[in-house]
Amino acid sequence: MPDNHTPPQPLRGLRVVEFTHMVMGPTCGMVLADMGAEVIKVEPIDGDRTRRLLGAGSGFFPMFNRNKKSIGIDLHRPEGAELARKLCASADVVAENFKPGTMEKYGLDYAALAAVNPRVIYVSHKGFLPGPYDHRTALDEVVQMMGGLAYMTGRPGDPLRAGTSVNDIMGGLFGAIGALGALIQRGITGRGMEVQSALYENNVFLMGQHMLQYAMTGKHPAPMPARDNPWAVYDVFTVRDGEQIFLAAVSDAQWQTFCDALGFADLKGEPELATNNQRVQQRPRLLATLRERLASRSAAELAAAMERAGLPFAPIRRPEDLLEDEHLLATGGLADVTLPDGDKAGQQVKTTLFPITMAGSRLGVRLQPPRLGEHSRELLRSLGLADRDIDGLKDRAVVA
Repeated sequence: MPDNHTPPQPLRGLRVVEFTHMVMGPTCGMVLADMGAEVIKVEPIDGDRTRRLLGAGSGFFPMFNRNKKSIGIDLHRPEGAELARKLCASADVVAENFKPGTMEKYGLDYAALAAVNPRVIYVSHKGFLPGPYDHRTALDEVVQMMGGLAYMTGRPGDPLRAGTSVNDIMGGLFGAIGALGALIQRGITGRGMEVQSALYENNVFLMGQHMLQYAMTGKHPAPMPARDNPWAVYDVFTVRDGEQIFLAAVSDAQWQTFCDALGFADLKGEPELATNNQRVQQRPRLLATLRERLASRSAAELAAAMERAGLPFAPIRRPEDLLEDEHLLATGGLADVTLPDGDKAGQQVKTTLFPITMAGSRLGVRLQPPRLGEHSRELLRSLGLADRDIDGLKDRAVVA
């Protein structure tokens, strides 16, 4: 059960300024924010365009921008860029995920900021680390295709991207890990450093196990749907009313328990199915038999039997099903946030929390995903600006 004491904020007192959009950079900022940092999101004067995405992108902004403050600044205006530089001079960490060369145009690159604030840690999130590809425009789908993930996910001849923003999210996580390491180093040396994270290299890291599989075996790794499965019972079964459930038995002991739990004494007694390797050799016949026998049973019945027996199983669920997941609800894995934009602005919905506990607590929502410029006045005052100066900046559309 979730506890009621205040979750730790190990990064409390740390100021992070982020110039980010979409998923990768905002994920880095969210991780630092969830752990207690003051994270300031610098948005274009008309707002992060992620706020206005439809379809599969509609959840990006409220998911990855909780616990942050928002200020809108027109970096194209000299006085806007100067404000952004002043903000960065007060920062412990600056994060960005724009094309190479963009931040340099505004004097917001690492070299320029470190000359004023040598303690700053600068986290760049790019498509590629510096090299022959760094001029290319990268997307999660681009690097999944060129980095082997789509090949491994789809069926042979049908490359398929993973069903979430795998590299964007993990690239942001690696950026945050780099920032945390740099903070420890700064505590020793007193100086910051530049940290770089990239979509392509992230994807290649994910492929490392398959690259080493090839090195070890000399055989090309097969896509996951066509892989040589080391276990016979390790598959999705379509059961009554068209429901689906994943069932597995990955040892000889689990096979015997599986047969006992589901009433398959005849299969348990077959000498040809006695060992795992024998069952793998008989896999086509065994799976056909199991599919026929399980087709009339309900997914709930099978799940209950597998759970009682301590066997691995999983119902096939959709993302919206997780909103009612009893484990997530009981353990505090979901939290309410208020939507800042769109037709449902002001409504509360549930979001997923960072998947760790610290001192027994989940890291919760302290600040709602911000409205554009919600904290502009507060932040500009912290830089020493008077209200009349702030009003003038707003009137001239330098800030929002």
